[in-house]
Amino acid sequence: LGFFITSVGSGDGANLGGLDGADQHCQKLAEAAGSKGRTWRAYPTAAAAGSQQAVNARDRIGAGPWYNAKGVAVAQNVADLHSDNNKLSKENSLTEKGATVDGAGTTPNTHDILTGSQMDGRFTPGTADTTCKNWTSNGEGSALVGHHDRQGGGTNPTSWNSAHASKGCSQAALVGTGGNGLFYCFAVK
Repeated sequence: LGFFITSVGSGDGANLGGLDGADQHCQKLAEAAGSKGRTWRAYPTAAAAGSQQAVNARDRIGAGPWYNAKGVAVAQNVADLHSDNNKLSKENSLTEKGATVDGAGTTPNTHDILTGSQMDGRFTPGTADTTCKNWTSNGEGSALVGHHDRQGGGTNPTSWNSAHASKGCSQAALVGTGGNGLFYCFAVK
């Protein structure tokens, strides 16, 4: 196991407790699923704030390769992950328990995965909130989301990490857009 979609979100919309809280959630779920001795990181980006520089999701997740809970290699390295050659799909983007996540055509559709990222895995420049206030808001703001099943609507409907913006940051807004507050986790070592 080196890659998964969280089987449950934070329970507080896009308020993940910042990047640290998101990382802790990944670590907890991975260990509960039997992963021992590995360090896990969440995929979301973060905006620059105060003296903190912007953080790119692609820079947080290690070098790869990454395998899902069934042993399928979803990407060999960071460049492969952010290319059209990755193996991310509804069948391969599994939870830490090896379960598929509902996508387009199922009810409820929960294919929106929180990332805050551009398609290259980098932070989106500009003044718009694309990270629900750096993953601390469960109300105001918006987050860029990807489609784990690589289908649906939005600006980039087949993008696993940057399909469109959410309607808001609350749990209800995320569900209303087509998500459930889930996010990607990668083993960095």
